[in-house]
Amino acid sequence: MSPQNASKPASRTMVIGVVLFYLVAALSMVMANKWVLNTTTTPLFFLQMQLMIAVILFVISDVMRFLPDRLTFDIKTCKGLVPMVSLNVVGLSFSNYTLKYVDASFYQVARGLVLPFTVATSFVVLHSRPSLRIIVACTVVTMGFFIGVFLDGTSVSLIGIFFGVVSSAITAMHSVVIKQSLNVVNGSALLLSWYTNLLSAMVLLPIIVLAGEGADVLKLLFGADEFTVADGALSTLGTFLWGSAITGALGFMMSIASLLSIKVTSPITHMVSSAVRGVAASLLGMWLFHDVITTGRASSIATILFGSIYYTWVKHQESQTGPSKESYERVPMEDVEAGLRKNGGPETKPE
Repeated sequence: MSPQNASKPASRTMVIGVVLFYLVAALSMVMANKWVLNTTTTPLFFLQMQLMIAVILFVISDVMRFLPDRLTFDIKTCKGLVPMVSLNVVGLSFSNYTLKYVDASFYQVARGLVLPFTVATSFVVLHSRPSLRIIVACTVVTMGFFIGVFLDGTSVSLIGIFFGVVSSAITAMHSVVIKQSLNVVNGSALLLSWYTNLLSAMVLLPIIVLAGEGADVLKLLFGADEFTVADGALSTLGTFLWGSAITGALGFMMSIASLLSIKVTSPITHMVSSAVRGVAASLLGMWLFHDVITTGRASSIATILFGSIYYTWVKHQESQTGPSKESYERVPMEDVEAGLRKNGGPETKPE
């Protein structure tokens, strides 16, 4: 698949618009998720609500003929997407638990091993041998992760770090499965996003019960909190519903916009916007949730961003030297934050 398109390049206004949308939407996703997860004991039910809202918006868009492809539902296709959906459910669930147990400003650090895990998974599963410069980039990112874990200077949740590491590993495995999954839906990224959200929402139903959230869900929906909050304050249920609506809608829009972003932005543009978003997320976490940004945490975030930017630059340079048999899948963090997988094609970006 050629990375270059014969069609005329997108205008500067279009590129700026797409980049700004991702910055605002991704930041809103993380902050809204953290806002809800600070007050709820049902992170899996919250994830399911996000997915269901995205599914409803998919159906409405299909009925209104807003989508380029018509939505379908085929049992054979569902069976072919079992690996994809399984990784999606576990990965998103663990990323929600990560954000629940760590500060918003530390979230990027807790999930900082996505890039090294992705390169390692590509080597083990796809037998893609990384270049020396790629290994250096992964080493820098890994150093940034350990700086944040051991030199943060504040109390860091070990269970939050555990969920972050596991969800990073699952995200890396997801990057290997995505090509096979696209083949199941005849290469349609839109259909893949539709099936992934729909099936993930269905699979989460029994998992919510097995995880013991059933009683908390009933308490959330029918408890007395609605009648005991102060005037002008949002109840736990109100916060939950508003957060679900905001993140579900943003996630849906991001999954649609990903089809456009692949055409109008370059990997370098993606990585620069990701770096800006990482810094902005830390500052917003400090402002909205009173997170403490220590020297160790700031150094960790800066190191991870530097390694990620260097990786993207190296991959860009290697792609300019001609087609290579040893390619990697770049992994979009916006997917976790959105509660969606933006399966916009075989190339996505690292965080």
